[in-house]
Amino acid sequence: MKKGLRWLFIYILISGAAGSAARAQSEKEMAEEYFKKDDCPKALTYYTGLLKTGFEKGYLKNYTSCIIKTKGWNEADQFFKKQIKNDAFNSAWYYIYWGTLLEAQGKPQEAVKKNEQAIAASGLRIDLKRDIADEFRSMSQPIWAKNALLNGREVSKRSDLFQLEMASVYRDLNEPENMIDELLSYGTRYQNIEVVQNMLQDFTKDEKEQALLEKVLYDKIQKFPNEGFYNEMLIWYQIQKKDFYKAFIQERALDKRFKYNGSRLYNLAMLALQNDDYVNAAAIFDHLVKEYPKGQLYPVARRMAIFSREEQVKNTYPVQRTEVQKLLAQYQQLVDELGVNARTVEALRNMATLNAFYLDDFKKAIEIMQSAIEAGKLDKMFVDKCKLDLGDIYLLQGEPWEASLLYSQVEKSQKDDQLGYEAKLRNAKLHYYKGDFALAKDVLDILKKATSREIANDANELGLLIMDNTGLDSNETAMKEYSAVELLLFQNKKYEAIDTLKHLFQKYQNHSLSDEILWLTAKTYMKLDSNQQAMATLKLLYSKYSVDILGDDALFAMAKLDQEKLNNKDEAMKLYQELMEKYPGSIYVAESRKRFRLLRGDVVN
Repeated sequence: MKKGLRWLFIYILISGAAGSAARAQSEKEMAEEYFKKDDCPKALTYYTGLLKTGFEKGYLKNYTSCIIKTKGWNEADQFFKKQIKNDAFNSAWYYIYWGTLLEAQGKPQEAVKKNEQAIAASGLRIDLKRDIADEFRSMSQPIWAKNALLNGREVSKRSDLFQLEMASVYRDLNEPENMIDELLSYGTRYQNIEVVQNMLQDFTKDEKEQALLEKVLYDKIQKFPNEGFYNEMLIWYQIQKKDFYKAFIQERALDKRFKYNGSRLYNLAMLALQNDDYVNAAAIFDHLVKEYPKGQLYPVARRMAIFSREEQVKNTYPVQRTEVQKLLAQYQQLVDELGVNARTVEALRNMATLNAFYLDDFKKAIEIMQSAIEAGKLDKMFVDKCKLDLGDIYLLQGEPWEASLLYSQVEKSQKDDQLGYEAKLRNAKLHYYKGDFALAKDVLDILKKATSREIANDANELGLLIMDNTGLDSNETAMKEYSAVELLLFQNKKYEAIDTLKHLFQKYQNHSLSDEILWLTAKTYMKLDSNQQAMATLKLLYSKYSVDILGDDALFAMAKLDQEKLNNKDEAMKLYQELMEKYPGSIYVAESRKRFRLLRGDVVN
């Protein structure tokens, strides 16, 4: 019997606890439901009860919000006094929200007193001071957030405490110098460069702040020459601005001081090259060649220095034949010095493509490429890259079947690799050049799912061109003539292509291809550096087809021409502004805004 009574007693206790939990849950749900409905009098009843049984900041926040709406100031004062007396552990939170109520009543002096009491009530609890500071920040009171954090430093006797939090507060207070100082102090103490970089990237978006950061870093480097952290930060900052020359100066100093043997300089040069800064990329590679003539990086640095100049030559229109010949002489010197081997096969490959694409010396190009293939035959990927280039050379020479055979070999060899997709794309373009649009489109449809976004985009663009401009007449004459012009351009026969395009526009003015014909004409003129003719063609395109898909392309190209080639700053600004207003969804909007601000005289990064 006694055993049965004991179990009954335990059951009653458990049931009672479960009932209390259920009631508490129900009261919470009711409070939140009334709060959502903006029924503050009823919500206050529940929040008052909930806070008396247990503290939760969310309840207190909603309670305070309702008091402000109902203006129940006297009721709230009594409530806060009792809660602070009965729940001293959480008194700091009650003081903060009591201060919020006093502020709402227009009593700022009394609110200040409550905020001071909140910080004092946190005592020696450092984590609570951090939480209080976060709360003040969320209430847009950064001064009080700063006070809470400084108090934490004072009671803990640690000036390095809360450095990241203080940086955020100084950002709120628009005190960039203090913000930067906190972040750099944190970085040197913990050598956590990534955290500092991420925060600086978020915080220093204003041009003045960026200039200040650069100045502070230079000052720190002068004062503390042995602290590499400041050099690291300055290099990072200059790379963010794409100022590779200044980054080179700093990296060169670090390389000498810490004996990096050129490895970091090489990475910087590659980064400059990837960002199309060919001049500084070549300068950095040249420095490596000069400083480390017996180092491991020498062969590749020597080749990449020439390659950087090659990219500069190829991207300066029109391409100068004499400059190409200089590049070939430099490559040949490299091969003569190091021999035909694995270290020079890339140089041979570049020599072959230069001879083919810019000097029309196909015989020599093929001979050099075959030498490269033989020397690099142990590297399957390299051989297949050469085969793609060799296919291009045969296409330039007017032998499409030989080209297709080589592309197909690479497709098979690199079936599941990026290079295999590239080979497939070249075969699709070959079908397109020959006027076999159905076959080209079948291949392009497969490539739309390629792993590379670039290949997929190219496939999609050509596929849409074919789809939009075929089936309009029985023999697809216009499209065949247009694709034949694209083959001429691939073969670098630009003047012949221009003449043909002029004829095509006169012939097909009412065809769906007419805007594409004008766009291709303008792009070809730009490559020939015939900028007045390019501008005239773009104006015609824009006047006739501004509402079509190439409208924003034409407008952006006109603005760039005015800015970069025709030295017409005012007109360029006008066109950039027109693009931003007329085509707000254009991919060119961000770049147009940047260029517009630069022309206006703003400091732009």
